[in-house]
Amino acid sequence: MNPMTSSNLKSAFGGESMAHMRYLAWGDAAEKEGFPNVKNLFVAISYAEQVHAHNHFKELKNECGDADVTAGGGFGMTTTSENLKAAMEGELYEVEQMYPAFIAVAEMQGEKGSLRSFNYAMEAEKTHADLYATAKEAVDKGADYDQDTIYVCPVCGHTVAGELEGPCPICKVKADMFKVFKTEAVLAEA
Repeated sequence: MNPMTSSNLKSAFGGESMAHMRYLAWGDAAEKEGFPNVKNLFVAISYAEQVHAHNHFKELKNECGDADVTAGGGFGMTTTSENLKAAMEGELYEVEQMYPAFIAVAEMQGEKGSLRSFNYAMEAEKTHADLYATAKEAVDKGADYDQDTIYVCPVCGHTVAGELEGPCPICKVKADMFKVFKTEAVLAEA
């Protein structure tokens, strides 16, 4: 694998791994603030970020040894509204800057598997940004997010709130393969 694509995969793996853990922490904070559906959203998207990290890691299958990973990621525990804003901004950074650059390099270097992994993540991150924006609007009005059921594609991380219709629009996996996150189930596990 070309060293530049390898470095980009490692950075993406680091960023997605950090987002996974950050969203779990922010979900717990949302629950404490009285927003159980926001917690469920954070937990579901946390799983999607885990899917992205896993996909990137799989592409690094022939890369062995230690590596320093540069990955941007917000830190801090603030209000649920501010956490949703930070999550949305992180997703938009990936969609508008990080993944387009990584995709351009992978295309130029003919790294087909890396290209697929980056494209899956970028397309899924678009839905994550929209979901966080909608949840933030509700929280800013003093209400919980109005969706208590979230579906996540286990192949690409595409995330759907409410009703799931048909196969994944990104990777075409069948709807019955999606992982379901329901608020009452997430709260029971806590």
